[in-house]
Amino acid sequence: MQFSIIIPVYNRPDEISELLESLIVSSYDKSFEVVIIEDGSSITCKEEVERFKEKLNISYYFKENSGPGDSRNYGMKVAKGDYFIIFDSDCIIPKQYLTEVDKELTAQYVDCYGGPDASLDSFTDIQKAINFAMTSFLTTGGIRGGSEKLNKFQPRSFNMGISKKAFETSSGFGNIHPGEDPDLSIRLWKLGFETRLFTNAYVYHKRRIDWNKFDIQVNKFGKARPILNSWYPEYSKLTFFFPSLFILGFCLTVFLFLFGINLPILCFALYFATIFILASIQNKSIAIGFLSLIAVYKQFFGYGRGFLKSYIKVIVLKQKPEEAFPELFFKIQS
Repeated sequence: MQFSIIIPVYNRPDEISELLESLIVSSYDKSFEVVIIEDGSSITCKEEVERFKEKLNISYYFKENSGPGDSRNYGMKVAKGDYFIIFDSDCIIPKQYLTEVDKELTAQYVDCYGGPDASLDSFTDIQKAINFAMTSFLTTGGIRGGSEKLNKFQPRSFNMGISKKAFETSSGFGNIHPGEDPDLSIRLWKLGFETRLFTNAYVYHKRRIDWNKFDIQVNKFGKARPILNSWYPEYSKLTFFFPSLFILGFCLTVFLFLFGINLPILCFALYFATIFILASIQNKSIAIGFLSLIAVYKQFFGYGRGFLKSYIKVIVLKQKPEEAFPELFFKIQS
């Protein structure tokens, strides 16, 4: 089995350098290739890639901008391996990663897997706080941290693998973004393929993000979910409604507090206190504990607002997703 690592990139040459540096020190003792797909960037990473050609089996392709999903598909079409490993450009790969994947596939082969994300000590405090919000079992990020069922896991495209057979059978990612990864997982299940979580195949996800970008990102996640529910109602879960219920519950709690009913707001206070304590202990930093409160607040309210808006337009009003939210759909080029 030969691995082909597929990395789409858009205007982030500095990230590619860090990712490739981490692959150089991989403990994996078998050959693998790296395929970089430049998705119509105005600031390309071609020069950075050239620096690694003597150290890695690496190839570089430039294409018109058509989004990360289509770029991953492009990379898998030109790759030479029979198992594709997909990373986002803002990931740093632990040296044992490929060894862990090879071990898992040898012990119990699966045509598609996903792994969790973690943070490094060198990450900024905001990056660590956002990572906590995106991975903690106390938030909507719990599934990214590994709490989802191992054998019914929906891999996230920042860290996933898919066999050549599964890619060719499914035609890969669709044109929705975000949401292209759960869409692919469900289509693979319907085609008879299995997915699995590899708990030890984690990556360091160095999100280059600020509070405003984070709010926009999770808002898009929220918008995408009702669209996926409309496509695949049999895979809809009550947990997808939690962020929106959180918003409605918080507003009701404030209203009740104005009338002297204190118990609901004490429950919210206890929840956020738990977030603060756990984030502070996990990161050994009170400052990150406070920043995690902001991250979780933005995660719930950003996702919840997006979900409610999408639910009303797509589920209640029956609008076509592409017309209701054109910003979530890329035009396929390849």
